[in-house]
Amino acid sequence: MLFKRILDILLTLIALVFLSPLILTTYLLVKLSSKGPVLYWSQRVGQYNQLFSMPKFRSMRLGTPQLATHLMNQQSDPNSFLTPVGSFIRKTSLDELPQLWSVLKGDMSLVGPRPALFNQEDLVALRTEYGVHQLKPGITGWAQINGRDEIPIPQKVALDAYYFNHRSFKLDIKIIALTIIKVLRRDNITH
Repeated sequence: MLFKRILDILLTLIALVFLSPLILTTYLLVKLSSKGPVLYWSQRVGQYNQLFSMPKFRSMRLGTPQLATHLMNQQSDPNSFLTPVGSFIRKTSLDELPQLWSVLKGDMSLVGPRPALFNQEDLVALRTEYGVHQLKPGITGWAQINGRDEIPIPQKVALDAYYFNHRSFKLDIKIIALTIIKVLRRDNITH
């Protein structure tokens, strides 16, 4: 665990150096394209089901309901809530860059199960049943590279459980590499 934490900090600092132009550009795009704060802080479920505040670049209009993508799809068209640059920063995953702060702070890891929203009780309960709640949530994870928003919760938790039972330095590096490829291809991003 100590090695993973050291690696998280080291890789995050390197990423911040290389990604700083993208972070600044995204900041300006969000600031200039819509009213409201640039960062959106949401309550997420972290390690051992403890809540923490996770930042993202704001891609949705102010007043958008805090719902998971699969729940929002049931109630209305998620695209109707996007800011003018929201679709672009979500499809390119630029909205996720502020989560590097959460990694440095220790709330998240680079690799782990994606943090559930505070109101995703079904996901949290199933992850707890499989022991996945013991892990720090990640910016990316095994479920992210194997379907992202397009897979149902039981399948997502099965993928999270696979990671929990097989986690290793080698698997983390594989997940990071595949994440970069998938982001560049924009695979499995629904909006």
